[in-house]
Amino acid sequence: MKHVLFALMLVATPALSQVEIENAWARATPPGAKTGAGYMVIRNKSAAPDRLVGAQSAASARVETHVHIREGDVYRMRQVEGYDVPANGSFELKPGGAHLMFVDIRRPFKEGEKIPVTLKFEKAKDITVEFHVGRLGAPAHPKH
Repeated sequence: MKHVLFALMLVATPALSQVEIENAWARATPPGAKTGAGYMVIRNKSAAPDRLVGAQSAASARVETHVHIREGDVYRMRQVEGYDVPANGSFELKPGGAHLMFVDIRRPFKEGEKIPVTLKFEKAKDITVEFHVGRLGAPAHPKH
């Protein structure tokens, strides 16, 4: 019986840890800013879909999942309950689209620093990632 349980653990464990994060970055923020934005690519190498359901960071009071939605000629930002990451696929958070919103940041994000963020998934274990801070208004992942 012990061998059967051990074999099941070996089979189940890889499915829970096959989410990888690439190019995690945030924009620098101006003095006095209360919010910041973070971006990344989430890769799911599992045969089952997963979902990013939340995040937290010591750099802000809370971290929310947001998207930009077009309403007529106006783009608005909306909080969502998370992001679906397809099986054997990826989901990209990028400027003008889905992003993490750091709310009530403790101090401005400065270019060159790193912000630790813990990402929470429905199936995969929590993943702690360092977001590299690029320049204020950076349109894409900073080169480092």
